[in-house]
Amino acid sequence: MDGDVPVSYRFGLDELFVVELARTVRDAEAVFHGFGSPCATVAMHLAKRTHAPNALLIEGATYAVNPSPAFIPPTSNDHSLKRGAAYSMRFEEAFDMSVRGDVDHMFLSGLQIDSYGNTNVTAVGRMPAPKVKLGGGGGGCNMSATIKRLTLWTTNHRSGRCLVEKCDFITDIGHLTPEGTRSELGYTGGGPEVLVTELAVFDYPEGRARLRRLFPDVTLGDVTAATGFEFAVAPDLATVDTPSRHQIELVRAIDPLNVRRREFGPELERTFSL
Repeated sequence: MDGDVPVSYRFGLDELFVVELARTVRDAEAVFHGFGSPCATVAMHLAKRTHAPNALLIEGATYAVNPSPAFIPPTSNDHSLKRGAAYSMRFEEAFDMSVRGDVDHMFLSGLQIDSYGNTNVTAVGRMPAPKVKLGGGGGGCNMSATIKRLTLWTTNHRSGRCLVEKCDFITDIGHLTPEGTRSELGYTGGGPEVLVTELAVFDYPEGRARLRRLFPDVTLGDVTAATGFEFAVAPDLATVDTPSRHQIELVRAIDPLNVRRREFGPELERTFSL
């Protein structure tokens, strides 16, 4: 308050986005993120400090278990992400844990994501001569097949080039590929459960993306125009829940260097108030 005049508390799209990712984490589950995933990293730590105190966090490049970093560094293999860890797994231990079904939840992103939750971080354009060769999945394909559930995310939805009818290459496995369904292929993991974008939140009740929530400044028309596939709309479509001031302050404390903001472009101009 400034005298008798209320002063609004402003927060950014990046903070709201991280809160939405954090909401997908459940208490007492083992949750993992991949390389170069600052938003997911911050979200996991936010969840553990709020509604999921018993979650087991596994850092994506260091494989540190339940670390307590003083800040989120610009690179995902920084030694600071091991600070306070109960244990640092070897590379093969992380994959063995996944194959056994002992990892409950993983965050994945993609330059392309189709309606079934397949993602592409391998190449843009058709093989064997793509227009652009990307870094690849770093083992994400193996893990996406066996981890119990996946949360997908992207900050490039509005571009119209991310949510596509068909991925040029499937790096990480969704619910249905040209070769068949998960069950037909013998994959034990549950597949994508939620997709969070800078515009909206989707779920996959029947293995295909359904619009579930809109960000406060986004319309159904905005989402339709930016999405390259047809999607169902939940009958109770609503706006995402407003984060609490405590959640926003925690995001800022976990990531004082604002590394999460590097995942966004002009969308960072979008701000909201409590």
